[in-house]
Amino acid sequence: MEILSLLSPMFFLLVMFGVLVGIIFGAIPGMTATMAVAVCLPMTYGLDLTNGLALLLGLYVGGISGGLVPAILLNIPGTPSSITTTFDGYPMTQKGLGEQALKTGITASLFGGLFSALVLFLFAPTLADFAIKFSYIEKFLIILFALTVIASLSKRLLVGLFSGALGIWFSLIGTYDISVGGNGEYRLMPEFLVDYLESGFSLLPVLIGMFGLGTILQEAEKGVREEAVDSVKFQKGAAFSFSVFKGQFVNLTRSGAIGTFVGMLPGVGGSAASVLSYTQQKNFSKEPEKLGKGAPEGVIASESANNGLTGGALIPLLSLGIPGDSTTAVLIGAFTLQGIQLGPLFIGENLDTWNVMMVAVIFANIVMFTIMFFAIRHIAKVVTVPKYLLYPGILMMCVVGAYAINYGVMFDVWTLLIFGVFAWLGQKVGLEVAPFIIGFILGGQAEVYFVKSLESFGTLTIFFTKSPIAIFLWGLIVISVAYSVHHTVRAMRRKNGGSGV
Repeated sequence: MEILSLLSPMFFLLVMFGVLVGIIFGAIPGMTATMAVAVCLPMTYGLDLTNGLALLLGLYVGGISGGLVPAILLNIPGTPSSITTTFDGYPMTQKGLGEQALKTGITASLFGGLFSALVLFLFAPTLADFAIKFSYIEKFLIILFALTVIASLSKRLLVGLFSGALGIWFSLIGTYDISVGGNGEYRLMPEFLVDYLESGFSLLPVLIGMFGLGTILQEAEKGVREEAVDSVKFQKGAAFSFSVFKGQFVNLTRSGAIGTFVGMLPGVGGSAASVLSYTQQKNFSKEPEKLGKGAPEGVIASESANNGLTGGALIPLLSLGIPGDSTTAVLIGAFTLQGIQLGPLFIGENLDTWNVMMVAVIFANIVMFTIMFFAIRHIAKVVTVPKYLLYPGILMMCVVGAYAINYGVMFDVWTLLIFGVFAWLGQKVGLEVAPFIIGFILGGQAEVYFVKSLESFGTLTIFFTKSPIAIFLWGLIVISVAYSVHHTVRAMRRKNGGSGV
């Protein structure tokens, strides 16, 4: 088989290396899986697509999983999806059950990751086959749906929409390409930048700047004070036992399914998945009063869900070309480097690459479990790494990576700096980075499909055609907007002391 020739020893070594680095990134407070992928993305420049994806998918799985370490030991979520892990993980640590809590979360993460990989294998090709039937109209509505969903990433609806719209605006800077119905003229840029922005801002330096440099600036602003780690407790007599999973199969399966499903919704994110699965477990638990006080079932629900997110978020990415979360948005950069267009035709035209990705996801979850389960006492020490030693090295990687991406273009380094500072300042005034990035990625495609639709049919009414697919997509758009408005109104009521229910 062709796939066997692609699975070299280097492939498996890169998956292992990616998982290890991802775990370290996820375990250090303030750093995330998204940052790990963004910072290491330039390393794939010298690799072929197979090995590049091996590294990045390893980083993705490891970064999501590593977030449980500070969540359980320090009560600080390593990743947004680890928020609910703190609810019961940290109380277990305070009771001297830190190692048990960690290994419980690691095992649940393995189950969630493998469950989502199975769903990815079964449903991504089916969805892609269905999406092939989409015309420019349906493709535009799909992107419009994604842009409405990203509002839920924000605590405030209008801020999320504004951030996404701003990302779209930046994506339109450059030449108005004739091939998509444009006139070939320059737009949205001053004359002295024409030579640099003829093709717009390069995606990869923007990603590295906002998720790499932006994060470093935010953390540096807090100073070099390190979190206390006195709460890291590995007491004798508190060893882990698989008996903790007795009676938890339904919890594992339901939480993994919730994480996978939420991952399939563009822009919703892992925090929503973990909160939803934790809430469901509390609703169905025989002893709900114990959750929040150190119950292993709470850790199981949270970690099974947030690792279930990994496979789920890859489904819209590979079948529709729409990122499921901020990390998969960065993964688009890997395909960009290799000149591959994601979308409905990707799986059918790149079957070997698809099979390689499935092997990488499954192997990465197994490696993640092996490394973390048997070396957790050593990995736990990562939370004590001084940031004043860590961040200069990461900053150097960001600069070198941005410079090398397009064969040594210095303006890409300036792009890194501009968008890094922009992300840092923007979050001070409430700008949301994830909606901005997704808007930046999808804005150009939305314009192409919109213009092509008008070229073909010449009227806006065509977007409200009687096509069953279009009607269904409009229904999803309305539901998405209604949900976001309801969520915002409920949050405002709670803030003002109302019922909010």
